[in-house]
Amino acid sequence: MRKTLLAEFTVLPGSEDRVAELVEEYAVRVREEPGNLAFEVYTKESAHLAYWIFEVYADEAAFRAHLAAPYGPPFNTALQPLIEEGESVLTFLNPFGR
Repeated sequence: MRKTLLAEFTVLPGSEDRVAELVEEYAVRVREEPGNLAFEVYTKESAHLAYWIFEVYADEAAFRAHLAAPYGPPFNTALQPLIEEGESVLTFLNPFGR
């Protein structure tokens, strides 16, 4: 069964350029993972500092491999002081009707 989630965070004012750079670099790497099916980055139209990242992995094993990737911890460490929440808020999703 696919593993689907939404990662959300809000950028601190003045950190927009650095966060955009970090997310762009991270997205390239995640999209190269064999089990990654989607890594789509959005900002909220009415609040450009609010990021929503829609992620889909082939299965639980692919998601676990993503979590174990060596570039994840440095990304999260760099992101933490630049966002309001201190870390991404994750919401795991299930297909409707299943």
